[in-house]
Amino acid sequence: MKVGFIGLGNVGGKLSGSLLRNGFDLTVRDLDRSVAQPFLDQGAHWADSPKEMAEACELIITCLPSPAASAAVMEADEGLLAGFGPGKIWAEMSTTDEAEVKRLGEKVRAVGASPVDCPVSGGCHRAATGNIAIFAGCDRDVFERMLPILTTMGRRILHTGELGSASVLKVMTNYLATANLITLAEAMVTSKAAGMDLSTTYEAIRISSGNSFVHETESQVTLNGSRDINFTMDLVVKDISLFQQVADRAGVPLEVSPVLIDIFKDGMERYGEREWSPNIIRRLEDATGLSILADGFPAEIVDDEPEESGYEVIPRGR
Repeated sequence: MKVGFIGLGNVGGKLSGSLLRNGFDLTVRDLDRSVAQPFLDQGAHWADSPKEMAEACELIITCLPSPAASAAVMEADEGLLAGFGPGKIWAEMSTTDEAEVKRLGEKVRAVGASPVDCPVSGGCHRAATGNIAIFAGCDRDVFERMLPILTTMGRRILHTGELGSASVLKVMTNYLATANLITLAEAMVTSKAAGMDLSTTYEAIRISSGNSFVHETESQVTLNGSRDINFTMDLVVKDISLFQQVADRAGVPLEVSPVLIDIFKDGMERYGEREWSPNIIRRLEDATGLSILADGFPAEIVDDEPEESGYEVIPRGR
């Protein structure tokens, strides 16, 4: 299968790297061609427009920073819709809005192609090794056509149901991760203020009921001081706001979600939209005068698990 990939940023570059590393016929595109050059040097092809890519490839993946960016790539004069036709697949790997991916999906279906929303979860370090988790919302037959590609880019693949379902679950998981990040910041600052050693605090959380994926990754770069998790505050606000919109449409009166949005909007005002998300802890460092740093923690998280073949996760009861 010839695969096209648009968007070679922090996540997209690593996902497309897995495809190239595993021998897929890959065509790439990014607004900044220099970002694509390492892929071209390794044998990938370049598309001068989304339309050209859609005409040349059977599967086209988009991994872009916002729903607006995806819409622009899809609906422009030389966009994907102009090149799609029967048998083609559009896979939206961006974190996007359920309603928007359904809207674009209907346009894709109207020209005979098939839409999939398949966002990833698990961090850039796992995207780099092909060990990230992937959700996929689409018709079952389309999912089965996509599965060899998905199991190359990721390890655990979950068919979530119809188009749009994966996007709902993705923003839900990002909401949970954000809530955990905020509570970990409060826990570590409070522990420091109470006289606890931060390395000991880290281990106490890690071996206890308080442990989590966020703690084992983001707490480490927080304590190092780099706070570099390849995810910025503006993206946090985008994702948890999308989750809030899901709740609003469903009539669920959330209480914690609006607080998290306010906290991160304040963080953006103080430290900038492109500040790394774990640096939200600076709000409490500034308020207390404490420095939440400890020796022996890495500046970035690297996946130490070997790359393995992916597989489908089957929900209980099926």
